[in-house]
Amino acid sequence: MPRSLIRKNPSDFKTLALFVEATAEGLSYQSVGMPLNFAQTLQKRRQVNVTDTERFGLELANLGVSVRLTLQWQGRDYWVLVRQRRQDRGDVVLKLISGYVPAHEVNLPLHTAIQEVAEECLLETPEGWLGGRFNETWLPAPYISALHYREALPFRLTPNSGAARPVRCGSQPLLERPRAYVHLPTASLQLIYDLRLEVPKEAKSLSLFHVDERLEGDQLVARLDRKRPDLYLIPLTDGQPCAELYTLSKDRLQAANTRGLYLAESFAPQDGWVVRDERIRWKDWLKQQGLSEAGKESRLKRLTGKARQIFRKVVKTKSPSP
Repeated sequence: MPRSLIRKNPSDFKTLALFVEATAEGLSYQSVGMPLNFAQTLQKRRQVNVTDTERFGLELANLGVSVRLTLQWQGRDYWVLVRQRRQDRGDVVLKLISGYVPAHEVNLPLHTAIQEVAEECLLETPEGWLGGRFNETWLPAPYISALHYREALPFRLTPNSGAARPVRCGSQPLLERPRAYVHLPTASLQLIYDLRLEVPKEAKSLSLFHVDERLEGDQLVARLDRKRPDLYLIPLTDGQPCAELYTLSKDRLQAANTRGLYLAESFAPQDGWVVRDERIRWKDWLKQQGLSEAGKESRLKRLTGKARQIFRKVVKTKSPSP
């Protein structure tokens, strides 16, 4: 039975529409109008179009942030993806950790991105759930009333890299240089921050879970479902993704089924400053990356050290008895 962690009133959330100006050199945005609640924002999230993908001025429904989170665990790097049933679009995708930017943080979206990591990416050990630090600042512990956090063993969240073209809120450059794109189908500006999460070496028997808020009646409810961890890992080799997908439970990597899988629009091709697609098939994204799904044996060769031993154990336990 999924465990309820927190309940919120969705009417408490307010965001702002934006006016965006894009050129070949950079992109700037500023808020317009009065704060909007979630229902009003959804009404504005309708298809828009531009004639020149490098140079335009456009009013958009909202600002969103995502985090391309690189997890460093046992000597290897992994991209973190989460599963989401998108109620406003009627589909299920794997996506980056992401969320809407509230009105009071439109000029500081990095704060929202860090908050989303704390809310959506949960790291469990037998002694409790890991808290985290961004540089020297403690991340919030959003579920402290329901979960036991280990303050003595925090993970570290740090900036990984920045995009080449600058993004500004008004005339102020954004911290950590996020990648930006305008998503035409939802009339939204999306910022992607590149961050790294380092798991402490002392954290043993690690499990990863995704928690997200869903609208249930007149409340937003965040639930933890141990039967559906909904957090996935793509291994990286020399910083490049591999054609593999795993979940992590008690230090064990478990291969995930990719049949019929879709990724969210942040993985789709970007043309200038815009993305036109709602989603992209996993197999089409692999092709776009020049990758092809490998068999179990070749996948195992690319895993190193303890990760390879863990993978062998998983395969062995799944094999039928002779």
